[in-house]
Amino acid sequence: MKLLLLLHVLSAIIGIGPTFFIHVLIRPNKTIEELQVSMKLMKGLELFPKIGGSIAVLSGFVLFWIGDYGSFIQIWLVGSLLLYIIIQFLVIGLITPRTKRINEWLILPENEILTGAPPVEIQHHLVMIHRYFYFASTLGILLFIFMILKP
Repeated sequence: MKLLLLLHVLSAIIGIGPTFFIHVLIRPNKTIEELQVSMKLMKGLELFPKIGGSIAVLSGFVLFWIGDYGSFIQIWLVGSLLLYIIIQFLVIGLITPRTKRINEWLILPENEILTGAPPVEIQHHLVMIHRYFYFASTLGILLFIFMILKP
């Protein structure tokens, strides 16, 4: 049980961790060169939430079923699941499509020689991604609060 709990906590920290600082990589007002580097770093960091988040959810369900946590319908548990689902929606449904558009723009041959600031459309995507990541970070903090303060 203790090893499963350790796995759960570590996978949650490692899985959600990048969400807390990815918005620093994807700040608006980056040059095209900085944006290219940031997008490559972001692509590498995407692996952590996918694996860590999945392990955290699965291990959380197992912990609940083998532990003595009471009814499944408790505010801390339902709230945690809802927060996790909203974070996933933000990342998969809102951030990923915008990130894809930026990456598609960056790899266009005519854009490889550009320098300076990206066009307004790309800047708009960066602003929205930045906002979504701040929101996801806030929800991630609430998620950890729910997990720590559970009864």
